[in-house]
Amino acid sequence: MDITVQELKQKLDNQESFIFIDVREPHEYVDFNIGAKLIPLGTLSDQIIDFEANKNDEIVVHCRSGARSGVAKELFERAGFTNVRNLIGGVLAWAEAFPVK
Repeated sequence: MDITVQELKQKLDNQESFIFIDVREPHEYVDFNIGAKLIPLGTLSDQIIDFEANKNDEIVVHCRSGARSGVAKELFERAGFTNVRNLIGGVLAWAEAFPVK
């Protein structure tokens, strides 16, 4: 099940425990980020093994619009991860819902 920006904000505000991954490129991350660990999609398949101990933990992935993180979610699921959620609309939806003042 994917996650909305409102659900994600609530998790972050409540300091819930989950793995949070941004699969955009470094220049996108520098321009705007919401606190996730940066692992560009192109390098993710090499780094999935680093999360082997977290196969059943909640993992939230995001990108700019949700497309690349959808691919990331599939990569995790194919590797046997059971609780991976894609941020619907990515940081575009986040910025729309929570504009910087």
